[in-house]
Amino acid sequence: MGLISGILMGMITGIALMAGWSRMMKYRSNKRIAKAVDIKLLGSLSRDDLKKICGENFPEWISFPVYEQVKWLNKQLSKLWPFVADAATAIIKESVEPLLEEYRPAGITSMKFSKLSLGNVPPKIEGIRVQSLKEGQITMDIDFRWGGDPSIILGIEAAMVASIPIQLKDLQVFTVIRVIFQLTDEIPCISAVVVALLSEPKPRIDYTLKAIGGSLTAIPGLSDMIDDTVNTIVTDMLQWPHRIVVPIGGVPVDTSDLELKPQGKLTLTVVKANELKNMEMIGKSDPYVVLYIRPLFKVKTKVVDNNLNPVWDETFELIAEDKETQALIFEVFDQDIGQDKRLGIAKLPLRELEADTTKEMQLRLMPSLDMLKIKDKKDRGTITVKVLYHEFNKEEQYQALEDEKRILEERKKLKEAGVIGSTMDAVGAVGSGIGAGVGMVGTGLGAGVGIVGSGFGAVGSGLSKAGKFMGRSITGQSTSKKSGTSTPVNSTQENGGAKPL
Repeated sequence: MGLISGILMGMITGIALMAGWSRMMKYRSNKRIAKAVDIKLLGSLSRDDLKKICGENFPEWISFPVYEQVKWLNKQLSKLWPFVADAATAIIKESVEPLLEEYRPAGITSMKFSKLSLGNVPPKIEGIRVQSLKEGQITMDIDFRWGGDPSIILGIEAAMVASIPIQLKDLQVFTVIRVIFQLTDEIPCISAVVVALLSEPKPRIDYTLKAIGGSLTAIPGLSDMIDDTVNTIVTDMLQWPHRIVVPIGGVPVDTSDLELKPQGKLTLTVVKANELKNMEMIGKSDPYVVLYIRPLFKVKTKVVDNNLNPVWDETFELIAEDKETQALIFEVFDQDIGQDKRLGIAKLPLRELEADTTKEMQLRLMPSLDMLKIKDKKDRGTITVKVLYHEFNKEEQYQALEDEKRILEERKKLKEAGVIGSTMDAVGAVGSGIGAGVGMVGTGLGAGVGIVGSGFGAVGSGLSKAGKFMGRSITGQSTSKKSGTSTPVNSTQENGGAKPL
């Protein structure tokens, strides 16, 4: 009897243990599922969302990495760098020298590479993230850092001055590169690649200049000229929304959809300025305003003599290519003998404008857009402007593209004739001049120049030569239908690109 009761108790106990174990495992499974759901929901939240939920209990050590590390890619890049550097050196020399000529500042007669080597230290890719996945496209942002040992020597020539070799030392590049791959169903599965530098964070290119066998003081303001040229080329050619489009493969493809196109027109009036800073020892400053969206295509107002509260009331038209990322820059200068002094600068992001609505605003002038590097932070006064943004329809956009070639050819004629010293010279509304401003009206060279054109189209031939080195062509030539970065002013304006209304 005891044996039977023992067997029954053992069976009951075993069944109870099995039932309890099964119930516990089911409970743990449901708990894990619920936890996984919670984690998935938390993973879709941003840092700001979590702070709203957790309040003061939010742990600061929680990170939200947006870039994936690619250590394997850096290892491969270090092995490939000697071959990449040789190929890149030839491409840079072929493509950048025409850029230096196009963007060459007034006062410099020639800028060429005397020596160019990218050195032995490869760049480093800190991380890569897929920014967006669009049908037929893959967009990636690459965190690019390079503190290499290149050997770069520029041969600088100026009027009445012998050629001075200028060495760029301690070159460092910190930027985020946006790469867009256009996909296709044919091998190699990529029909074109778009390359640009993101505007935020702002690209950093640091270097020091050293004259070999001479002095930088031989050409007054040489360092500033080179800095301005480098910054202008980067901003006007490579900084998003501006981009380079490179077709891939042997079959010709239509890349017009990838290329940058005019998006809208700005009609803006520079009304007046108030309480400008006086830069003169005797009398008052003689202010004028230079305004632009792209540094290559500037316009300027007339000069108001001996006045710290000038009234200009002049109207211009500029072309915008990306309202969400571009900004309108106003620089107020004091006209002086020799180099003009900047009185202040203001920035107006285009995204703050409403289409087809005139907006009048008073902008505070600053010593610089980068206030961290400025010691003198005193008030520089204000500038009052009126701005109207009009978004192009397809017909207006097409007309703007058609006008680009004519505008660029007229501007080249003025430069070749010596009427303007550089393609970076500001264009005035009326009058004539060399260097600071041009406003050719009714000259034998034509009726003037449009203020906004395609910097990429203007130097497309140089980039195409570089593309041939790679066995393919780089787009950007000025054509009537497929010019990617076309930026004319309008179809009827021919008085220096600035249209007095």
